[in-house]
Formats: sequence, structure tokens, C-alpha cells
Amino acid sequence: MNINMLMQQAQRMQKDMEANVKKTKAELAQTEVQAEAGGGLVKVTMTCRFVVKRIEINPDLLQDDPEMIEDLIAAAINDAVRQAEEVSDERLKDANSGMGLPPGLSGLF
Repeated sequence: MNINMLMQQAQRMQKDMEANVKKTKAELAQTEVQAEAGGGLVKVTMTCRFVVKRIEINPDLLQDDPEMIEDLIAAAINDAVRQAEEVSDERLKDANSGMGLPPGLSGLF
């Protein structure tokens, strides 16, 4: 096997990996996670590309202290971000798998 064939194979693998990552990122933009705080008093729907689609606040909560409402919204958003990161990490890891990358390098993409 000569060096030109190895370079061509490496370029094909790189293009395949880039296509897999691009496809996965597009899918993540459509994938939604839902999180809640305060036992469901505040609910947040967010995409795995961190776009908040909806915030639901139980009407009973609106009678309470504004600071508590703000804290619950922040907690729900933070939980949604954590969930979105987990889904994104797993899907991107899957998109990079099988590319023959050494351990630890697939997480760079």
C-alpha cells in the first residue's frame, strides 16, 4: 500500500466523519428535551442545540414570590441544558464511532 492510497483513504474517512457530524448536529437541532423544577411548577422545552422552545409556568405559582419563580425557571433551564448536553455528547460520540480514531480523539469533533 502506498502513501497516496493511505492519504485518499484518510480523506474519505474525514469526509464521512464530517458528514456524520453535520447530519447529527442537524438532528440535534430538531431533538427536544423537557425539564422541570418545583415538582412540575415550571417546565422548559429546549432543543439539543440549546434553543429554548417553551417555558410553562403553573398559574398557581404566579401568586408566589418573583424571586422563587426566577429560581425555578433558572433551575429548569439548567436541567434542560444538562439533558441536552448528555444527548448531544452521546449522539456525537456515535457519529464519530467506527472512524478508526484513537481513543480520546473522537471527542474532539
